[in-house]
Amino acid sequence: MDNSINRVFRQLKKEGRKALIPYITAGDPDLEVTGEIITVLEQEGADIVELGVPFSDPMADGPVIQRASERSLKKGTNLTGMFDFLFSLRKKCSIPIILFGYYNPFLQYGLQRLLQEASFCGVDAFLMVDFPPEESRVFREEAAKKNISLIYLLAPNSDQNRMEVVSSHSSSFIYYVSMTGVTGSSLVKSKGMEQQVTAIKEISKKPVCVGFGIETGQQAAEISAFADGVIVGSALVKLIEQHGDDRKAIIKKVAAKTRELRSAIR
Repeated sequence: MDNSINRVFRQLKKEGRKALIPYITAGDPDLEVTGEIITVLEQEGADIVELGVPFSDPMADGPVIQRASERSLKKGTNLTGMFDFLFSLRKKCSIPIILFGYYNPFLQYGLQRLLQEASFCGVDAFLMVDFPPEESRVFREEAAKKNISLIYLLAPNSDQNRMEVVSSHSSSFIYYVSMTGVTGSSLVKSKGMEQQVTAIKEISKKPVCVGFGIETGQQAAEISAFADGVIVGSALVKLIEQHGDDRKAIIKKVAAKTRELRSAIR
């Protein structure tokens, strides 16, 4: 597979740089502002955007992202509206986009319809935390036909067998969850995290990116010393929540945080 995400990682490797992958929730505070946020993320040096599909019953998301989903759902955000939004966004923004979500909304939308719309709108990958490799083979194969990746998770308690399974089925990069908890939990950097990422990289040739709990440039720099990319979500979603009634403030704060993170992991 040779989609935009794979090309980004090849280019970063040539340049000796690491990926910055911010997460935001679609429709928080609304889809128009979401488009402005994605545009500024690209302008300020983000490499890939993880775009959350709001869902009422998340499993991996902490309170910050849960509240973002609630706000988005109250505004009426759904997959139909998101695909219309992404189609328009692609006219001015080329950054690779991962749709992060849970299996239920995608299943209800219809998986074939989902892939058709995602391909048409320039979606590059899906990440579904409750749709593991063992259960997603058919969907993965159909997605590959449209050059769309599936990204899977590993965690601190993943053993070698699990690493091998996830590595063999991930088609762009491996998402390493830095802790056994939910998004937004405080990151406690440990030697074990680096050892685990190193162990994954010994098994897999795919890039390994680390997420959950990364909030500051210093934390991002520490993680990027041994990982291929840094995923930052709750820190950005907090800024959006704090300034939800002020579009200009949201853009200014998100831009500043992105610059801080990009500078730290160059």
